[in-house]
Amino acid sequence: MRVIVDIGHPAHVHFFKNTIWNLEKKGHQVMVVSRDKDVVIELLNAYNIPHTVLSKVKKGKIHLFEELFIRESKLYKIARRFNPDLIIGILSPEAAHVAWALGKKSIIFNDTEHAELAQKMTYPFCDIICTPTSFKKDAGKKQIRYRGYHEMAYLHPAYFSPNPEVLRELGVEVGEPFVILRFISWGAHHDVGQHGINNKLALVQELEKFGKIFISSEGKLADEFDKYRIRIPSEKIHSVLHYATLCVGEGATMAVESAILGTPSIYISSLAGTMGNFSELEEKYGLLFNYSDSEAALKKAVELIKDPELKKTWSLKRAALLKDKIDVTEFMVKLIEGTPGEKRGEKQGISVSKVPDESHA
Repeated sequence: MRVIVDIGHPAHVHFFKNTIWNLEKKGHQVMVVSRDKDVVIELLNAYNIPHTVLSKVKKGKIHLFEELFIRESKLYKIARRFNPDLIIGILSPEAAHVAWALGKKSIIFNDTEHAELAQKMTYPFCDIICTPTSFKKDAGKKQIRYRGYHEMAYLHPAYFSPNPEVLRELGVEVGEPFVILRFISWGAHHDVGQHGINNKLALVQELEKFGKIFISSEGKLADEFDKYRIRIPSEKIHSVLHYATLCVGEGATMAVESAILGTPSIYISSLAGTMGNFSELEEKYGLLFNYSDSEAALKKAVELIKDPELKKTWSLKRAALLKDKIDVTEFMVKLIEGTPGEKRGEKQGISVSKVPDESHA
């Protein structure tokens, strides 16, 4: 079969990479289209994934719809030539729209409940909406749920092993405490009106008392923070997160990644508590903490980093999580291979009988 994968964010590269490779190993043809945002291009090149860049992110939310028009126009032309059986993406309006226009099938993955505008633009045009079981919204008959998170498509032990060499690159000794701070640009369509950390300097100054600080940032850092910027290739960040003592930030993806890797994670955002995966990771597994109050988050961070048994405790919590969850990449491949078959308007080519409803597995 022929599949187009739409990648618009660095996290999408990680989410789809193992699925792309597995599909190709099985003889399927995969075309990747990308968006020049943050380190998307750097990651795709690092993983040797051929891709076609559709657009480049511009500053200012006013340009989001302009960029969407560009992406849809280019994707339509590419898809007409490639003639895919299926187009897939993470809450991608262009993937759903182009597939619908060409009479093709589309699968949309989503784990972000508050991205309401993108959902309204995408859901009516796609064939399958795939979400974690923790997803708080009912997306209707098109929805298929699975026991996992997006981040488990690449951080499951079947696909990821940490490389201790990153400690040498960071200048950190084995067992030496260090903290990862994550700052984001708040430029996504679902970030409008939202905010994150408002005490960044105090956060750095206080946590620096307990170990080295490394900052991962989507945009340019203020001068007083630049010396803390992490300077390693982007594809090595997950090994860094695995060995970190603590991760504190306003980036949703990195917060979940850290928790899944067994590193205590503190998420600071006005969106705290609105997403099902975050609620589950905090309330059921105790791997992550959600805060909208930056001062309360800092207090919690200090409390955690003072605990000498912290990483050992989180390792046990991670083991409990992994026992409950599935191999998300394997699930995705089965879902993709089972989707094409009927023409639009006929019975959907995937059903609970073909891919088990992971909410009850």
